[in-house]
Amino acid sequence: MSSTSLNETVDALVLAFENLNRADIKALGEWYAPEACFKDPFKDVQGLPAVQAIFQHMFESLEQPRFVVTSCLVQGPACFLVWDFLFRFKTMQAGVEQRIHGGSHLVFGLNAQGEWRIQTHRDYWDAAEELYEKLPWIGSLMRWLKRRINS
Repeated sequence: MSSTSLNETVDALVLAFENLNRADIKALGEWYAPEACFKDPFKDVQGLPAVQAIFQHMFESLEQPRFVVTSCLVQGPACFLVWDFLFRFKTMQAGVEQRIHGGSHLVFGLNAQGEWRIQTHRDYWDAAEELYEKLPWIGSLMRWLKRRINS
């Protein structure tokens, strides 16, 4: 059985997420359990191949995507990461760096070899504020609706 603590695993995972590149997608099995679940505002999938497909799509559709983890809390078999996701769109607003602020709740379990693996990965971020409001024509509508609702 591995003697690596969950804290050590999370520290290594944060470093891996912050340095993730397209070539690392095949190695996500070092972090995720084969039956891992992933959910964010757009996707809800299960299984390592589906998780890998999400990261593959990220690299295919965005320029220079990267995560900057700003805070981390580990409690029991889980952790919560607060992050900024930085990227550039390939088509609209090309060259302009975008930022999405969010968090990830990760639940870990030990595999048969005693290694910590992510069983559940849930991303929390506000798609309206962090994405839609930044898009040229949808953004105007979203900001108008927000003002209207708040008045």
